[in-house]
Amino acid sequence: MSPDRLLLSNDADFDRVDRVRAESDAILIGAETVRRDNPRLMLRSPERQQARVAEGKPPNLLKVTVTRSGDLEPAARMFHHHVEAGRPLIYTTAEGAAKMGSAFDEIAEIVELEDAEGFWGDLLDDLGNRGIAQLMIEGGSHIHTAILEADLADELHYVLAPLLVGDASAPRFVNPAAFPGGSRRRLGFIDAITLGDVVVLRYRAKAGDAGGVNR
Repeated sequence: MSPDRLLLSNDADFDRVDRVRAESDAILIGAETVRRDNPRLMLRSPERQQARVAEGKPPNLLKVTVTRSGDLEPAARMFHHHVEAGRPLIYTTAEGAAKMGSAFDEIAEIVELEDAEGFWGDLLDDLGNRGIAQLMIEGGSHIHTAILEADLADELHYVLAPLLVGDASAPRFVNPAAFPGGSRRRLGFIDAITLGDVVVLRYRAKAGDAGGVNR
């Protein structure tokens, strides 16, 4: 696989993503994304940061990641940049918490959950109890698969880019899984917009759901 980052989107869509981030209360990525991309997870637009402050919110979102194994580096940028919303949350298992030990005590809050079927539901319940009404999930494939397999997503955003990716090792949106309903259950179409050379499709993931972004 090429060492170059695979950029599927364009500037107009990056700005749309920044707007959705600004409308959300927290943002969640997986540990693999932390290790691979090392993102800061902050808003790009100073104007959107200022608008959040005017609404009584912190300028940037609460940052959340998930690791069952505890394989995270304290030096990762998400734990050190723009944490006005509070210390980032790390959801993990007993095994993961033991591996991380005290290394994150000053920079993150470790939340230990039972490594069982209800892991993802418990995670969302805990976020809800913390006042998180809208959670934006930015993958990768393991997180997307787990949330969709557990039937916990409200809304999906697909971006179609004018690229052909033939590398078999390139990341995919989801991995094989027993998704609820299988081929008998169709997503609910919301709308489609064109941003330059990409098309953004929005779907409701739950039948009869009124929306909410990528819970």
